[in-house]
Amino acid sequence: MRIDKMLSNIGYGSRTEVKKLLKSGAVAVNEKVVKDPKEHVDTKADRVTVQGEDVEYREFIYLMMNKPPGVLSATEDHYQETVIDILEPEDAVFQPFPVGRLDKDTEGLLLLTNDGQLSHQLLSPKKHVPKTYFAAIEGEVTEDDIEAFKAGVTLDDGYVTKPGELAILKQGLTSDIELTITEGKFHQVKRMFEAVGKRVIYLKRISMGSLVLDEELGLGQYRELTDEELRLLKGKE
Repeated sequence: MRIDKMLSNIGYGSRTEVKKLLKSGAVAVNEKVVKDPKEHVDTKADRVTVQGEDVEYREFIYLMMNKPPGVLSATEDHYQETVIDILEPEDAVFQPFPVGRLDKDTEGLLLLTNDGQLSHQLLSPKKHVPKTYFAAIEGEVTEDDIEAFKAGVTLDDGYVTKPGELAILKQGLTSDIELTITEGKFHQVKRMFEAVGKRVIYLKRISMGSLVLDEELGLGQYRELTDEELRLLKGKE
C-alpha cells in the first residue's frame, strides 16, 4: 500500500496534508525517513512511525452504537443528522456504514463497519440472522398474537412474514414485548403489529445475531466491539 494512502486512511489528514507531513521528514519506514508519497509499505511487516511514534494500520473498524431516535441510519443526508455524524473524526475516517437500518424514530443496537463481507453475512436473507426488539405496544398483546406471529402474519402489501418469536413481558392497555425476527422488511415490526390490529409506540433493537446491546451505552454513545464479540459475530468458534 502507498504510504500516503495508508496515513490518510488512518486519520493523518487528506492526501495533500499527508504529502506535507512526508515532505517535513516526520515519517519513517523501518527507521528510514520516507518523503515520497508513492513509497509502498507492507502494513503487516513494516514498522511505520510518525514523529517517532509507531503507527498501527487497521483495515477494518467495528462499532456498536446505541442509536438515538431522530437520527438516520445512513452514511449521509443533506438535511438530517445521520449516525455517521455522531462519530469522532478518528472513527469516521474509516468510512464505516450501518449494517442494516433502524427507522428514524427507533433506537438501540446498530453495528457500523467498513467490512463489506461481514455486512453481507449478517444481512443476507439466506443466513436468517435473528434480530430481537423490545417494544411498547398500544393495546393488549395476547396468546393469539403469539400464535399469529409464530405462523407468520400478512403485511399490508400482501407479504407473509417468516415466523417470529413473540414474548409478552407486560400485559395491559399498553403491553411490553420482545420480538425476534429473521427478516428486515421496511418497518417490519410496526407492520406486523398493525396486521394484528395494534400499534407500536416505542421500539428498540436489543440484539442482532450474537451481538447484544451494551446496556452501559447511553443513547448516541458507541464503542468498538471486543475481540470476543467480533469472533462470535463472525461465527468463529
